[in-house]
Amino acid sequence: MPEAPLSVGVVGVGSMGQHHARTYREVEDAELVGVADADEARATEVAADLGTDAHAVPDLLEQVDAVSVAVPTHAHDAVASACIDAGVDALVEKPFVADPERGRELAAAASDAGVTLQVGHVERFNPVVDAVFDAVEGRELVSVRADRLGPPAGRVIPDSVVFDLMIHDVDVVLELAGERPANVDATATADGEYAVATLEFDSGLVATLSASRVSHDSVRELAVNAEGCGVTADYAAQSVSVTRDDGGAPDDVTEADPLTRELRSFVDAAATGASPVVSADDALRAIDVVREIEAAADLADATPPSEETAVDGA
Repeated sequence: MPEAPLSVGVVGVGSMGQHHARTYREVEDAELVGVADADEARATEVAADLGTDAHAVPDLLEQVDAVSVAVPTHAHDAVASACIDAGVDALVEKPFVADPERGRELAAAASDAGVTLQVGHVERFNPVVDAVFDAVEGRELVSVRADRLGPPAGRVIPDSVVFDLMIHDVDVVLELAGERPANVDATATADGEYAVATLEFDSGLVATLSASRVSHDSVRELAVNAEGCGVTADYAAQSVSVTRDDGGAPDDVTEADPLTRELRSFVDAAATGASPVVSADDALRAIDVVREIEAAADLADATPPSEETAVDGA
């Protein structure tokens, strides 16, 4: 890590972006120097609360080494492009981009410019995911079940329930499987707010994923069956239960805030030039599968907000 802290900022300080800005203050070797938002009053309010400054995006990019991009999905392209042009490393919240082809262009541009580009699939940094991967390492995978259910959000979310929620579990399953699915099937109900997908892999693994924005209970669980081993994890409670044929038990999960772990990882990658834990290629792999799920479930792409969100307003 560098002797001087990395200068960081946040573009887009809605609910998630505000969390990023607040968490950066707790990350070693990072110094929050400012925030930006299309809503100038919002940026000023958050900046005052966190003891930092509000800027227009171009001004912020002149002052930082790295930023979190937490604007709405439709604006990721423009803001990420501005970061790459400015030589500023970027952590782009999930979903990376709406258009996979454009995402590939951004990934190539970042590589050519030597810019670190990480995508915010925060569940990869949940300690229970580490525990699950450790428990099944070296074992033949049989099945995966992932449930991500919750009540209505209380606000308009333009992305489908698959693109908004299920994508978390698609990313984890693809990393666990180490391959893309050979077959994808899906269905949806409740006006597209509840979806179930089945992914079949050439290895024989079958994954069943459900996502909901109309459920009464909040559930975020992952269950993996492998040869001689079964693992059930609760993302929210950060608890893991393992059953092994040989009677072995896993180490206890050490609770940790996934966002803090994610931002520390990003700061380290930006400072050292190391490959990010969740690369643009990883994110695009998940987006490709999510689009297949949406097509199979006959979920029409949500109409995004106007593309008029300007980089200088962000």
